[in-house]
Amino acid sequence: MDGPLTVTPNGPQHRLLVVDDNEMNRDMLSRRLQRQGFHVDLAENGQQALESIMAQPFDLILLDIMMPVMNGYDLLEKLKADPALCHIPVIMITAVDDVESIARCIEMGAEDHLPKPFNPAILRARVDSALAKKRLRDREQVYAKSLERELAIGRDIQRSFLPENLPSVAGWELAARFQPARQVAGDFYDAFELPDGRLGLVVADVCDKGVGAALFMALFRSLLRVLAAQNCTESEPTAVLVRTLASINDYIAQTHSRANMFATVFFAVLTPSTGAMHYVNAGHDPPVLLEPGSQTPRRLAPSGPAVGLQAGLAFRAASTVLEPGAMLLAFTDGVTDARGIDAQMFGEPRLLALLDPHSNTTAAAMLDRIESALADYVQDGPHFDDITLLAVRRE
Repeated sequence: MDGPLTVTPNGPQHRLLVVDDNEMNRDMLSRRLQRQGFHVDLAENGQQALESIMAQPFDLILLDIMMPVMNGYDLLEKLKADPALCHIPVIMITAVDDVESIARCIEMGAEDHLPKPFNPAILRARVDSALAKKRLRDREQVYAKSLERELAIGRDIQRSFLPENLPSVAGWELAARFQPARQVAGDFYDAFELPDGRLGLVVADVCDKGVGAALFMALFRSLLRVLAAQNCTESEPTAVLVRTLASINDYIAQTHSRANMFATVFFAVLTPSTGAMHYVNAGHDPPVLLEPGSQTPRRLAPSGPAVGLQAGLAFRAASTVLEPGAMLLAFTDGVTDARGIDAQMFGEPRLLALLDPHSNTTAAAMLDRIESALADYVQDGPHFDDITLLAVRRE
C-alpha cells in the first residue's frame, strides 16, 4: 500500500498506518478508511510498523495490542519516548470489554481506542477527532518554532547591545559574565570610554523578565551611553552621574509610565590615572570592593532609588578610590537568588566567602570561580533569573 501522497480536491490526503497481525482486520480497516478518502499503509506487527514510521511520516496510527515480534504496548512506548515521533496520534484497536487494556494504553499516551468489531460511524468519528487534534498540535508547533526564531533574533540583537570587547586600559583589568535565564534578558552590563578619558561602568537589572524587560534593557542602555557622553562637558564626574540618571529616570517615568518598568543601576565613572571612582548606586545590590589592606570586603551601599519609578527623584553620588591591588565586583541579584536542588538560595554569604581581599587573583579568574560555584550549586536546576557579573581590578 506504500506510494506517493495523493491530493484530494480539499487538500493533501492524510496518511494512516494500520498495524494488526490479523489480515482480515487489516483489509477491513484499510478498505473503510480508503473509502473515507485516506491513504492507508499496512503493517503486520510492531517492528514492521516502526520501520515504516521511521521511513516516512504518518498522520495517524491505528494499532492493535496483541501481535507477534513487537506488540502494541511496546510500539506505543517507543513512539511516546521518541521526541520526533511522540506527536503522532495513536488509536488502539481493542476488544469492546477490554477496559484494563484501554486504560493502560490511554495512560501510556494513546489518543483514543477503537473497539472491535469496527463500526463505520465510530471509526470515522474517532479518526476525524484524532486528526483534528493533530492539526491543532501541528499549528502550535509551527507557531512555537516561529516564536523561537524570533526570540533567537532578539537574543542576538540584545547581545549586540553588550560590549563586544571591554576597554583595554593600562594598569587595569576588566572582566564580565552574562547568563540570561531565558533567551532574552533584563540584565545588562557596560564598560565604555567617555570623551574625557574616564571609564563608564554599569551593571543594571530591569524589573521583570522576558521580552518586555529586554526591550527596556535596550532603552536604558542606549539612553545611559548617549546621555553620559553628552554630560561629560561637566567638570565633575558626580554631575555626569547625577544628571544622566535623573534624565533617564524622568524620561522613563513620564514617557513609559503605563509600562511600570524600572531598573536598579550601579553606574560609576572611573579615572584610571588616579583610581578615583565616583558612583551612584540606584537601588542596586551593593557591589563589593576588595581592598588589599582590609580584612573584610567593603560594600557600596545604595545612594539613590531605582531608576524610572517616578519623575523628579533625586540621586546622590558617592566616591571612593581603587588603590593598587583593589578589585570591584558588581553583580545582579540573579547571583545571590540562584536556587540549588533543595530550593535554597545561593545567598550573599556564599558569594562573599568566595572573595579574598588578600588574593592576587585576576578579575577573570575571580569571575570563573564564582561561575563554577554557582554551577555546582544549581546543578541541573532551572535558572530563575539572569546572572550578570562585572569585575574591575587595578593591577
